[in-house]
Amino acid sequence: MRVLKLKELEERIPKLFGIPSGVPGLDDLFFTFTMEEEGYRKVPLKGLPSASVVHLTGVPDTGKTLMAEQFALTQAARQFATLFVTVEVPAPFLAQGLRQRAQALRLAWEEIEDKVFLLELVRLPEVRENIGELCHHLTQIIRDHNIKACVIDSITGLYEGKETAARTIVRRLYEVMKEHYQTAIFISQKRSSHEEISAEAAGGYGVSHILDCTLVLTKMVVSRSTSSFYGKEPGDIVRTVRIDGCRVCGHDPRVHLLEIEETGIVRVGPALSAKAAELRTGR
Repeated sequence: MRVLKLKELEERIPKLFGIPSGVPGLDDLFFTFTMEEEGYRKVPLKGLPSASVVHLTGVPDTGKTLMAEQFALTQAARQFATLFVTVEVPAPFLAQGLRQRAQALRLAWEEIEDKVFLLELVRLPEVRENIGELCHHLTQIIRDHNIKACVIDSITGLYEGKETAARTIVRRLYEVMKEHYQTAIFISQKRSSHEEISAEAAGGYGVSHILDCTLVLTKMVVSRSTSSFYGKEPGDIVRTVRIDGCRVCGHDPRVHLLEIEETGIVRVGPALSAKAAELRTGR
């Protein structure tokens, strides 16, 4: 077993910079810092941390797939080849959603359709249920098509019925992404709304501990007592997002409002604490 010195890794340390997520408001929540005479100064990253694997989790209908689609389309619009691994939705129906999202983002479809690659596992149980073979295919696709960003929707579908193997499966996928310096989004399904703003039951089994960063999406029904705070009618839906840790860079840990527009575009809004402060001061 060889022990490495930090000096030996100098040329292999990746540069940290922001990758635009395509989700308005999300890129502002990540930062680095510089040291100055008067102390440290925050430097906005203006995107997801490069070469990081982001865990996107929540109960159904919180905007996970929509956010992943916005991310994939944004990378394609920047002319970076992007791989979208669909575990549950057949490729033609995923393409239908991507086309609608591209239209809402005002992206020219003909300029991005050659940059998005779809790996459909819906009808390939022999690959979906064999993590070794899946990792082999992912590696080959990344190399052959010079893939720079990757989405897997969802990793939960890769360990259905074998939850005890979840960490092993996710770790293997994580290793492939890191080996090829991919900026990736892994989606997982929370099994219940218990402790919704936590990453617990987020695909469960400590999956979130393996990945670099976790975004927890939630939703709630507005009640009479909360309607004035949210500015919505009782019975309306309110969604939120919170970064539940990021080992790659600094981040805003507050709970933020999350809006899904009629066009399906997801947008991160103000922090709930900031909204509460505004109400207290009357501004």
